Amino acid sequence: MTRRSLPPSKVLGSMLAGAVGDALGSPIEFNSIDDIRHRFGQDGLRDYATEYGGRGKITDDTQMTLFTLEGLIRAHAGTRRGTDVDITMVLQHAYQRWYLTQGQPWERWGGVFAQRSPEPDGWLITNRGLFHRRAPGGTCMASLRTFATSGKPSTPENPINDSKGCGGVMRAAPVAFWSDDPAEIFTIAVNSAALTHGHPTGFLSAGVHAVIVSELLEGTPLPDAIAVAREHLMRWDDHQEQLDILDKAVELSQYKPDPETIAAELGGGWVGEEALAIAVCAALCADDMTEGLLMSVNHSGDSDSTGAICGNILGAAWGIDAIPPSWLAELELREVIERLSLDAVVEFGPKPLRDPAWYTRYPDW
Repeated sequence: MTRRSLPPSKVLGSMLAGAVGDALGSPIEFNSIDDIRHRFGQDGLRDYATEYGGRGKITDDTQMTLFTLEGLIRAHAGTRRGTDVDITMVLQHAYQRWYLTQGQPWERWGGVFAQRSPEPDGWLITNRGLFHRRAPGGTCMASLRTFATSGKPSTPENPINDSKGCGGVMRAAPVAFWSDDPAEIFTIAVNSAALTHGHPTGFLSAGVHAVIVSELLEGTPLPDAIAVAREHLMRWDDHQEQLDILDKAVELSQYKPDPETIAAELGGGWVGEEALAIAVCAALCADDMTEGLLMSVNHSGDSDSTGAICGNILGAAWGIDAIPPSWLAELELREVIERLSLDAVVEFGPKPLRDPAWYTRYPDW
């Protein structure tokens, strides 16, 4: 659990660009590329469109990413204080708090955590802007319900289901902030995703994503960051499916594929390996943030998740200044994302805060 100081611009860039990609893709999720072109013209979507009553509205992808980051800050704070921290359980606790924001009563669905605390604690849950249902994934919801009644977290060894949906990989980027050790990052991301998605490709894609982001934070060029993640992926059992489509995405990026080719070669992004592959391909093709994010969402499939993952990657590579200001200006919960991201820079940096107010903000469990 060691890392040199996190670069604030890249941390902010990764979290904010991920949210921007999520908000761009949300209005066209479930639409075919033909429908997208019919709505927005031959070039497809070029800017925010109205969804959930406004422009720049985030979905469950960004919501769960924020709770992942908050959980990691809490786990790290506990480790610093000498608490015997189980990172996976702290993340489970974070996701049960997110479940509350989806209209689920804490006393019923907080599980063992509600037994310890009659009300959910920490700062993030006080932000009422998170309390919106934005097409939450059915697998995530069902998995959190199951944990609430069983008290047993799902693991790669004892999975809760056989789902390889993209709900694990789309929230994995914050794990990159935890340390400099790619093997540790890969493992934490895998365990985090496995809490809700039990198929190997559903959780191995999260490990690949987190390691790519981590390497980019260190200044590693994107092709080399992918190579590092690929190396760590190959150390895990049942990696071939994820490996094959990752390699295909890298190869395909040489030709800047159109949406039809993306669909034929990489799928729709509904499952973990496809969502990561589409995002990686778009990121490799991008000459700037606008090009990358628009390519990542203009396809027939899960546009908000592929946009979020691509944004996490490009933001970590280029920093916040690469994000078009007009997209940031309309982004929902921008202030919450920025505050949590900068708190992460402090917590994971060389001089984390130790005052009581910090531990009230981020309780260590």
